Amino acid sequence: MTAGELEKWLKTDDSKSVGQKKDGGGESTGHASGRRIVELLRAKKGDLDEDDLAHMRKVTGYVHRHLKQRPSGDTTDTAWRYSLMNWGHDPEK
Repeated sequence: MTAGELEKWLKTDDSKSVGQKKDGGGESTGHASGRRIVELLRAKKGDLDEDDLAHMRKVTGYVHRHLKQRPSGDTTDTAWRYSLMNWGHDPEK
């Protein structure tokens, strides 16, 4: 997803409805990651540091693991897809 697409997605109720919430409430881990991904996508490559690169490795690992758990049938309106989208990947594209 582009930074703009992800930023728009993160504002939706569907985006906020999925994922593991820290301390039983508030923002999910994936939603917080999505906000950081938007920042990283908009940053200049030369401005990225080791912490940024570590986060992107974490994102890549999450997406690869989650894709292997694809449910059967239509995934258009599923928590599985919404969770991946929070992490910057739309499996429908």
